[in-house]
Amino acid sequence: MSSHTNRTASIERTTKETSIKLSLNLDGTGKSELSSGIPFLDHMLEQISRHGLIDLAISAKGDLEIDAHHTVEDIGICLGEALREAVGNKAGLVRYGHAYVPLDEALSRVVLDLSGRPGLEYHIDFPKETVGGFDIDLFKEFFQAVSNHGRVTLHIDALRGKNNHHIIETVFKAFGRALRMAVESDPRVTGIPSTKGAL
Repeated sequence: MSSHTNRTASIERTTKETSIKLSLNLDGTGKSELSSGIPFLDHMLEQISRHGLIDLAISAKGDLEIDAHHTVEDIGICLGEALREAVGNKAGLVRYGHAYVPLDEALSRVVLDLSGRPGLEYHIDFPKETVGGFDIDLFKEFFQAVSNHGRVTLHIDALRGKNNHHIIETVFKAFGRALRMAVESDPRVTGIPSTKGAL
């Protein structure tokens, strides 16, 4: 069980399609060791780690000879499960997080709630279908998996942008920043941050 002094988690997931090992530390310094077999995805995951101040290690082997779908989705599943385990019962946490992040012409907003209820609102209009050889549809699959398995309510909006790389990088950076805010401890919060008494 996680606590405020040891908010870590390790997840292993093996199927006929993928084999993934993931570990995270919510109270890290933004260090990452990433090997998904998909360089552009590693670059984006690094943004979550660096800007969320989360230590993140991922080693994944998937059926990339088919396509990247299974690997991307299963990494999202593992990240969501690890996040849910690491936050524990969420006592004393801020719970909500939000961030706006610009990159040149692009601007994105991510708002999230460690609500215990999965839900994704994803509003991004990409100018092109790929970026870095990566199918942009898979970004939605990634965040859907994080939301479902982390039980996080997640709103993602790309407010403007013309360059696919800039747009998605602002989303991943904003997700990291919003998550960093939500998992912070607030000494004024006593118990579970909900009038229901549970999340």
